[in-house]
Amino acid sequence: MANIGFIGLGIMGKPMSGHLLAAGHTVHVYDVIPGSIKELASKGAVACSSCKEVAQKSDIIIIMVPDTPDVEAVLFGKDGVAEGVRSSSIVVDMSSISPIATKEFAKKLDAMGVEMLDAPVSGGQVGAEKAALSIMVGGKPKVFAQIKPYFEIMGKNIIHIGGNGDGQTCKVANQIVVGLTIEAISEALLFASKAGADPAKVREALLGGFAQSRILDLHGERMIKRTFAPGFRIRHQQKDLNLALEGARILGLSLPNTATAQELYNAVAAQGDSDLDHSALVLALEKLANHKVSG
Repeated sequence: MANIGFIGLGIMGKPMSGHLLAAGHTVHVYDVIPGSIKELASKGAVACSSCKEVAQKSDIIIIMVPDTPDVEAVLFGKDGVAEGVRSSSIVVDMSSISPIATKEFAKKLDAMGVEMLDAPVSGGQVGAEKAALSIMVGGKPKVFAQIKPYFEIMGKNIIHIGGNGDGQTCKVANQIVVGLTIEAISEALLFASKAGADPAKVREALLGGFAQSRILDLHGERMIKRTFAPGFRIRHQQKDLNLALEGARILGLSLPNTATAQELYNAVAAQGDSDLDHSALVLALEKLANHKVSG
């Protein structure tokens, strides 16, 4: 059994670390919210007081925090992983952050004799709870091979994409697809509802045809039933689309529909709703139409 550290025990991190614990591994945990640490400690995890302590006690350190600055602070901030990590340890960042920053983090850790994988995930809270996440991995093939058995405890579709940063690039591409699909479904259900058709029946019919998707299934239902409690928050979708648009500028690309979707998310956030589920993008379109999908 492995000595694993897990930093970040939020909506995603808590069930992910719980699966590793249930598999019999020793899991050292830390989060800025003490309640999450206590909950996992009650199930057998080892509570730690800092990222540094997690690194000191662990051979594999997994990070699952919201954004690029958070990962940087976990790794290189005061009492961070870099202050306690041992040479030959492996850092696995499962957050969704900048591919460019990821490459720099990997170089810094490599200079300390520490390997790094970037392994962002897709599947949301449900995927994390059911250990059914899709995991997109960047880093050395031999390091991926070492860590893959632990990924298999947390996910189902596990793909090694390429070198450091490539996992994060894949996640950005994933979020472009997710963001635009949510926008398309919002428009379709709003159109159907405004035209007088039952949006629930329209969704049911679409699920049997070429337009079917997991997002139509899960988030289409959220839009109709008005269940916007977060599985994946709008502010996190905004962050991911910002990464896409920033990357596009660097690469000299135009991503016009990504930019439009981001503006719709921005409109919902401007109303104070950035902590709603990202399916709540439909609220921005409903405001423009003066009509609710459920209506």
